[in-house]
Amino acid sequence: MTDDGRPELAERRGADRQVYEPAEDSLLLADAAVGEVGDDDLVVDVGTGSGVVADEVRSETGARVVATDLNPHACRRASDRGLETLRGDLVAPIRDDAVDVVTFNPPYLPTDPDHEWGDWMEAALSGGEDGRAVVDPFVDTVGRVLAPGGCALVLVSTLTGVGAVAERAVEAGLHVASVAEESQPFETLTVLKLF
Repeated sequence: MTDDGRPELAERRGADRQVYEPAEDSLLLADAAVGEVGDDDLVVDVGTGSGVVADEVRSETGARVVATDLNPHACRRASDRGLETLRGDLVAPIRDDAVDVVTFNPPYLPTDPDHEWGDWMEAALSGGEDGRAVVDPFVDTVGRVLAPGGCALVLVSTLTGVGAVAERAVEAGLHVASVAEESQPFETLTVLKLF
């Protein structure tokens, strides 16, 4: 436990694993995505982790879903679910103007640099000191891969600063809307639609 009574990252998310396991944030993003995805869409689930968001979107909508992750263990898990899988960082492996919907549950927990683990779970959880070390580069580059009329659905926590992420998206030339929100004991989770 931290000094303020909050569980450590390892306690909250299962640091003994090499792949992020689905939690309330994953389920919120999956539900929001199902409502935004059409049957004929191409969906890319960036940072797929266990593949639960990608799998839910595929099974509930019939859309073509591709899962991407930098973590080779996550790619293997997604592939074991029968998902098309690409290994790569954020949207780097995706063609320009190709994707109808991008989903992303980024590492968003603010992390003291002196308490990071240096393993795959850190990569899945740590958002750096302000929680936006991965979110910001994603927001800056996701517009490149969106097809005309496409959107990105990004899970953001109040721990990260929802307003700061929205401002960054506007600076990147994107429009922003909140499409889902859920309160948790130590944070409020929001799915932002960037289009």
